[in-house]
Amino acid sequence: MSPPYTPYAVSKRLFDVAGAALLLLILSPLLALVATAIWLDDGRPILFTQERTGRHGTLFQILKFRTLTPGPKDPTRPSAHTTRVGAPLRRWAIDECPQLWNVLRGEMSLVGPRPALPRQVKKYTPRQRIRLQVRPGLTGWAQIHGRNVLSWAERISHDIWYIRHRGFWLDLTILGRTPLVLIRGIGVYGPDGRNPTVRSPRSDSTHA
Repeated sequence: MSPPYTPYAVSKRLFDVAGAALLLLILSPLLALVATAIWLDDGRPILFTQERTGRHGTLFQILKFRTLTPGPKDPTRPSAHTTRVGAPLRRWAIDECPQLWNVLRGEMSLVGPRPALPRQVKKYTPRQRIRLQVRPGLTGWAQIHGRNVLSWAERISHDIWYIRHRGFWLDLTILGRTPLVLIRGIGVYGPDGRNPTVRSPRSDSTHA
């Protein structure tokens, strides 16, 4: 378990709070417009909530704009169930903007591994559980290296590399490269429109 009050940890939390608050203020007109568009296109609910696993295994409710039709038959294949408004929201990752509230609440960070589902965490190996040492993030080292194009093993390896090398300048590098990834539209969906999931406790065979 990493020390909670290192200079980096304190500065990262202050940066998260200031950054999330500022972004919510700046983006508030866009967020209101998106909420209205979702309601007009496909009704309610406007927000999608789901239980995810945070730092040290703490559970929390992640917030997203809803981009899929209610009750998709195959949640791992979002490309087959995306609404008309949801497609551009996912393309530009605008659906993730409500997670700025998760950042303010201290459940997430601007930078870190993406938060996993509890059923995925139950299958983690001891090495994979290293992901739980930090707050999950809006963007991360794996996201700027392929997002959903990466296999689960590759994503884990990128996340563990970040945790072992994390620092303020690395966080700024990730934040600086994230807009380019979004502009290029890299990894919105996984191969064949199916996002990678953990398949077994031994599915991660690579090394960071």
